[in-house]
Amino acid sequence: MNLTTRVLRILPSVQLFSVRGFLSKLPIPDSIVGQVSAPRDIKKLEPESESKCISVYRYDPETCDDPYMQEYEIEPQDIGLKVLDLLFFIKNSIDPTLAFRRSCREGICGACAMNINGINRLACITQTPKGSIKIYPLPHMYVIKDLVVDLQQFYRQYREIEPWLQRCEEETVKKRQLLQSIRDREKIDGCFECILCACCSTSCPSYWWHGGSQKEDFLGPAALLQAYRWVIDSRDQKHCERLQKLNHKFKLYRCHTIMNCVKACPKALNPGKAIALLKLMLTEQMKKEEPDMDNPPIDESEQAPSKEVKKK
Repeated sequence: MNLTTRVLRILPSVQLFSVRGFLSKLPIPDSIVGQVSAPRDIKKLEPESESKCISVYRYDPETCDDPYMQEYEIEPQDIGLKVLDLLFFIKNSIDPTLAFRRSCREGICGACAMNINGINRLACITQTPKGSIKIYPLPHMYVIKDLVVDLQQFYRQYREIEPWLQRCEEETVKKRQLLQSIRDREKIDGCFECILCACCSTSCPSYWWHGGSQKEDFLGPAALLQAYRWVIDSRDQKHCERLQKLNHKFKLYRCHTIMNCVKACPKALNPGKAIALLKLMLTEQMKKEEPDMDNPPIDESEQAPSKEVKKK
């Protein structure tokens, strides 16, 4: 009797919610069972023993007062694991006038981006640091109130790179299934994960000085990362037009590879590399590869593509 048959005979009588009991009835050596079921050494977080001082940037344009830093004292039992927990406690228990953005609380939406102890981060996934904490809004952005900044210009620049698929036959885009091979799909890894939190762009000195409201200004790391994502997408057919729109002394070439964007990105992406690759494509030192797959016909009246899937 082979091992698979023996396991299948055991399964009906095993309580699946008990891992140790399940493993004990399988024909596996005790040494391996011990390794599988042995608990891991989990390092416990030591609770805070002292109160924590949190200094938060405050500004309300309706009061016409100058910005100032307000300090809050939080007792040890009220200190949360994440910085966002501290802000929630301040707003709910100390000062309900404090304004900040938040939504998902798990590093997905990018709403709670702010400057924490001098570094742009997401408050929801930033562990509460030891010692005092200073919290500011994202740098070099117009402040609406407290930690809430105006992101209209940031989103206008994102829209300027036209973040959607563009085809030569625009009238058939919604009717055709656009195929993509696994290899072509892997090319956009590290690009589509961007959550548009603006941590990278607001940490870039070039964006501070040249990312203004003019249409020809520097687009910033976030927008250029997405521009590269659509340029290399195998389903997009307007990569040449996209590159020509970026061929401007400010839009793209204001990047001086300071690489603050890479350090600030909460998703561990590399906008600096994407910008460098865009420059190579504009100087024709690198070209976009042909897609591995052709798209099927819309209906029987259209001729099927003759090119077959490339074998890699």
